[in-house]
Amino acid sequence: MFPNKSITNIHIWGMLVMLLFIALFIALVIHEEYNDFDNEISNIKEKYIKRQKESIKFDTNRVLDFISHEYNNKHSAVDEDILKKQVINAIEHLYGRQDGTGYIFIYSNKGIKLSDPIQNEDIGKSMYDFRDSNGTQVIKELISASQKPDGGFVRYRWTKPTTGTLTPKVSYAKSFKPWGWMVGTGVYLDEVEKLIKAERLALKERLIKYLMIILSLAVILSGLGFILVTIVNNIISKEIDTFSQFFKKSSKSYTTIDADEIHLCEFKKMVKYINIMVKEIHQRKEKLKEMNLSLEKKVKEKTENIRKQNQLLEREKLYSDSLVKAQDSFIKHSIHEVNTPLAVIMTHIDIYKIKYGENRYLRKIEAASKMISNIYDDLSYMVKKDRLTYNKGWIDFSRFIYDRVEFFEEIAIGNQHKIITDIESGIGIYFNDMELQRVVDNNLSNAIKFAKKGSDIVVSLKKSDAVILKFTTNSKKITDTKKIFEPYHRESSIEIGFGLGLEIVGQICDKNSVLISVESSNDTTHFIYKFSPTKLTEKRKTEF
Repeated sequence: MFPNKSITNIHIWGMLVMLLFIALFIALVIHEEYNDFDNEISNIKEKYIKRQKESIKFDTNRVLDFISHEYNNKHSAVDEDILKKQVINAIEHLYGRQDGTGYIFIYSNKGIKLSDPIQNEDIGKSMYDFRDSNGTQVIKELISASQKPDGGFVRYRWTKPTTGTLTPKVSYAKSFKPWGWMVGTGVYLDEVEKLIKAERLALKERLIKYLMIILSLAVILSGLGFILVTIVNNIISKEIDTFSQFFKKSSKSYTTIDADEIHLCEFKKMVKYINIMVKEIHQRKEKLKEMNLSLEKKVKEKTENIRKQNQLLEREKLYSDSLVKAQDSFIKHSIHEVNTPLAVIMTHIDIYKIKYGENRYLRKIEAASKMISNIYDDLSYMVKKDRLTYNKGWIDFSRFIYDRVEFFEEIAIGNQHKIITDIESGIGIYFNDMELQRVVDNNLSNAIKFAKKGSDIVVSLKKSDAVILKFTTNSKKITDTKKIFEPYHRESSIEIGFGLGLEIVGQICDKNSVLISVESSNDTTHFIYKFSPTKLTEKRKTEF
């Protein structure tokens, strides 16, 4: 947990953890205050709206009582239209505030505006289908609410006279059935937002006060903690310095630690065991000195014997290295010397064919030269493979197979064989061309060598989830398909050859994660190579 552990670091981490808990405590306090505030705001809204509803309901019922009183006392003595005008005029003068709110509005049950002291320009017009900015049919819903036995409330948006802006409003309406009136009044709800704003300011001040108190407490606690940590750290550091000085001295000479120099009880308990440990170490050290003196003599004797043996081994190694270098030089020079006359033979065969045409004997010479060329390429690869880097590139595999089949065609004809190709066009692989040539050439060479006389050799190249290269011959059954890729292995002791071809093929396939499968029966043998697009992590397998 601590990359560089020390007492100071542990104390610092402890202080940081304490500060973290203080910060979490502050966050919890603020969170709880905000939750309480949200609940309080909801209660304020509910109480405010409830009081306002009670107020407008009371005002509306007072007006209805007045209308009922006038109607009951005068409707038989005064013309009804005149009485209605007198009642409306009295209501408009008796109710309403100076700021233009708290007025009484009267509509007929068909939505005709009869009285509205603030917006009197629409008196006598139908407002039944009027909608506010939210799509509420205000007058229609007020009329519907008024026809309930106890009247009803409707919330909508209306232009406030004092500000000229659309403001949320709640109104109470109740019908006066003898005249078919809907009588009501309302109150604007923007006042509640002012109350909430004031409460928010109070909450902010309260939170700032709490925060300052807690921060002050945190600073005081941090300061006290820092002082305490410094004192404890100094005490422990002195004790540790005493132990450090003791261990430095005891590493050079036999000494013990004085218990009176240690003041902490926990460290005092360690003194006894440390002194016992030092004593045992000193005793063992003395024994080791005695053993070392005895061993030194034996080591000197052994060293002298080993030195003499090393001299003999060195002479033998030099002799072996000289033999290996001579052998390597011989092989390299032999390969080089073979290449030059072989190139001359191949060139003159081509010139002869151009000048004089095909010749049965010349075809046999050309076939033999190509076989020698294939053996030369195998030997050259074996010599160079450990000191050269074979870089990969994209190869037209289909074209590559056609070219190699064409190269071995004369050899096949000379051995009474015909090479039949079943190659899917347009197949490409990411491989080294020289290594790919060794794989293909050695398979073609072996197919020509071991196929029964007069039989066909089939070369197939297909692509599905992977690229499959297949060589099919009519030949003797291979008894052990697993050992044919081992160095110098031959199925029969009478077979000629170095046994290098399939060894090279096996090494290249191992290196490039190419899977090999050999299927052999009494009549037919298949060599199948699977070039997978994904890199395998395990060694070449003989079956897939």
